[in-house]
Amino acid sequence: MTNDLKESFSADSPPAPAALAAKVRTLAPSMTRSMQRVAEAVAGDPAGCAALTVTGLAELTGTSEATVVRTARLLGYPGYRDLRLALAGLAAHQQSGRAPSVTADIAVDDPIADVVAKLAYDEQQTLADTAAGLDTVQLGAAVAAASTARRIDIYGVGASSLVGQDLAQKLARIGLIAHSHTDPHLAVTNAVQLRSGDVAIAITHSGSTVDVIEPLRVAFDHGATTVAITGRPDGPVTQYADHVLTTSTARESELRPAAMSSRTSQLLVVDCLFIGVAQRTYEQAAPALAASYEALAHRHTPRPR
Repeated sequence: MTNDLKESFSADSPPAPAALAAKVRTLAPSMTRSMQRVAEAVAGDPAGCAALTVTGLAELTGTSEATVVRTARLLGYPGYRDLRLALAGLAAHQQSGRAPSVTADIAVDDPIADVVAKLAYDEQQTLADTAAGLDTVQLGAAVAAASTARRIDIYGVGASSLVGQDLAQKLARIGLIAHSHTDPHLAVTNAVQLRSGDVAIAITHSGSTVDVIEPLRVAFDHGATTVAITGRPDGPVTQYADHVLTTSTARESELRPAAMSSRTSQLLVVDCLFIGVAQRTYEQAAPALAASYEALAHRHTPRPR
């Protein structure tokens, strides 16, 4: 997906107020430092910033009016006026009783009960942010392509490879030909065999993992429909993606690496993709699932002592 297309799509479809904080968390790492200051200000105090003019927000953040407008557009709003309206809506939403969007990092001396509570909250926030920011038009297009694909190849390394394997085994259980490739050389040599009517899916949180981008590029060049599942919608991987599914992540800390939260959001996206495919191929998927359950049933029966 080209940058021009992404910008035009964002301008035509500004995110809902509830998705603003998620958008900031997703895009902030790729912003300039001055734009980050604007984004952090509007996410941290939506009510206060909603009351400011573009000049007032520029002064508050030590930036320029042009930077404020560029930040608003990058977040998906046609202009600053639209961002202010979203901020007012977000402030009203928070004042209605919603829990705060930021919690303390996990400390090395936290009691295990606090670790459980903090992780549970962060996981819930990550899932909510991903759901709020997921483009259902792009998701629907990816589902449609996968539902009729001759073959589906999935690329991922590290934690993302675990998500790819999960998707591949789910698709296989409903009768589709799906393979997860974790070896970068095998991924490329298999991508060469793809053509129109096939689907290639790249999973990379950073959007810049070379071992994932390369097979996706090869698949793209050979005419396959390509999908990128990434936390960086402006990352290099999207150059070779017909459809981009954006994930969100919680804040990274010393004891909570990005791979933990990215895995959570990626699993939600691939589950949505799988369910969509299963719905579209229900006449084939239902019998296939039933057959697999039956084939494994004896393995779940306790052995007599």
